[in-house]
Amino acid sequence: MNKILSTISSVTILILAILLPYTCAIAQNPEWVVYDTTNSGLSDDQINAIAFDGSGTKWFGTLNEGLISFDGTTWEVYNESNSGLPDDHVRLIAIDNEGVIWTGPYHRGPFNSLFPGGVYSYDGSNWTVYDSSNSGLPDNCVNSIAIEASGTKWFATMDGSLSSFDGTNWTVYDTSNSGLPFTVISSIAIDGNDDKWLGTDGEGLVFFDGTNWTIYNTANSGLPGNMVYTIAIDESGTKWFQSSTWNPSYLSLGVGSFDGTNWMVYNESNSGLPTNIIDAVTVDTDGTKWIATYYGLVKFDGTTWTVYNKSNSGLPNDHVQLIAIDNDGNKWIETYDGLSVFREGGVVGIDDEDLISSQPFNFMLLQNFPNPFNPTTTIAYELPELGDVQLLIYDVRGRLVNTLKRGYQSAGNYQVHWGGINDVGTPVSTGVYFCRLQTGKFSQTIKMVYLR
Repeated sequence: MNKILSTISSVTILILAILLPYTCAIAQNPEWVVYDTTNSGLSDDQINAIAFDGSGTKWFGTLNEGLISFDGTTWEVYNESNSGLPDDHVRLIAIDNEGVIWTGPYHRGPFNSLFPGGVYSYDGSNWTVYDSSNSGLPDNCVNSIAIEASGTKWFATMDGSLSSFDGTNWTVYDTSNSGLPFTVISSIAIDGNDDKWLGTDGEGLVFFDGTNWTIYNTANSGLPGNMVYTIAIDESGTKWFQSSTWNPSYLSLGVGSFDGTNWMVYNESNSGLPTNIIDAVTVDTDGTKWIATYYGLVKFDGTTWTVYNKSNSGLPNDHVQLIAIDNDGNKWIETYDGLSVFREGGVVGIDDEDLISSQPFNFMLLQNFPNPFNPTTTIAYELPELGDVQLLIYDVRGRLVNTLKRGYQSAGNYQVHWGGINDVGTPVSTGVYFCRLQTGKFSQTIKMVYLR
């Protein structure tokens, strides 16, 4: 009897050992999706800025192709040829509480005077250009835009001045009337008290509470370097920033934090950061820090460091330049090869696709249900491993009708709903259609009948 019990226990342990990794995978359900110029409405893989409006629409500022919006279904491009946007080089995006888009062009260095400058607003119908000739902007080279809860806009400029605009009045702060040092202001962040935190190019971190100015630098604080290019503020009020120095050449020093009393510095020698070369820092609603680095995307929850790169995730490139987090918790990540979206935990909100469970054993495309259908049918498929997935609808002549899915996905059981429309949203005609799943070397096709 003891021998039988021992055998049963051994088998039980073996089964648990086999199932445990899949149980963890079910709990996490991560999913990666990649958007680039080959599979989406993106006309440029180089994204300089990302913002989300109140309706959930995503807005992207590109290096050469203007401003692009994506509502989850439709991509729309705004450029010099089809809108009031005066410059196709969009570097900045901020969205106020009325849904007005505020953008600025990419800085062109010493040749800036040859190109449009200032900032532009778009209310959904009208474009307005604000520059040094028609507004309180003292400089047309704007490096950063931040917006208070009241709606007042703040603009940091290349000449070291700071401007605010409440919709009627402009106020300019410079070395003659404030505590600003004479240097480039590279970034702005506004905390819960509407206090301003300014990153500078050589003079440290500047704090402005509306009355008083305080400068934090390497001489009077725990700031590791006086060049501060990105600032994020978590719900506790702690400031997180990328810090660098020029002594005697440019040197990136990792990520710093300041809670109002204590300074901390995280770098590759004392943390899970794979490199000190940091491009951006963003804070999630739960306080988790997401850090864009030269060697991948880093997640820091206050205790554990997790690194995502091309070898272990759906990132198409290890050099992460930018990260933004939408209202559904999806991480939108810019690399040199387009946008990668990380739906951590299987968060929905990008499209109508649902991750329903995880870790099947085989590739499989299941028969759609119902079939025949009108107006909508559900298509389910199974992936045993991470891969670049294409789920495509063709007509009987072999012409592509709709791209239901194109991008990286983790292992899992998925379902997609098709409502009998083509890629531009037009209803298709009654007839026979084919759905094809392609991932790696696996390919499978099912036949579907649409009745209108």
